Amino acid sequence: MARKVFFSFHYKRDVRRIVQVRNSWVVRAKGETQPFYDAAEFEEVKKRAGGIEKWIEEQLKGTSVTVVLFGAETYDREWVRHEIKRSYELKKGLLAIDIHKVKDPQLGADVQGRNPLEYWHVDQNGTKVPLSKLYKTYDWCDDNGYNNISDWIEAAAKAVGR
Repeated sequence: MARKVFFSFHYKRDVRRIVQVRNSWVVRAKGETQPFYDAAEFEEVKKRAGGIEKWIEEQLKGTSVTVVLFGAETYDREWVRHEIKRSYELKKGLLAIDIHKVKDPQLGADVQGRNPLEYWHVDQNGTKVPLSKLYKTYDWCDDNGYNNISDWIEAAAKAVGR
């Protein structure tokens, strides 16, 4: 089943890695994707009434899964955190994919960063549990993301009843 997916990531540092991940999914019949914005569009979004938060809400509409693509600095990104929080609140499927080994055409591989799902915690029977314990995390290279991303997305959607 084709899924409408929201991709959350650190644009400036990881965009060339993200494009590789996105394109590997898009070129095959299995995938359907949200449009990716570029730097110029992002600057324009910030100027609009409601700005980035409103844009994120619009992008999340109709999606069943949020895929957090993370690299070295993604954990600290305010808007990535917001996208994760809103996806959780909206009961979207969530998964994280470590992309630090994906080779940027100009810079090569990167250092590993923290999983952004670790930032948020939920209370389960009086214990704070990080979202990283509730949702799957994969490594794009080690876990063969090129061939498996559609299955990961489908599993994330089914895990939340979508």
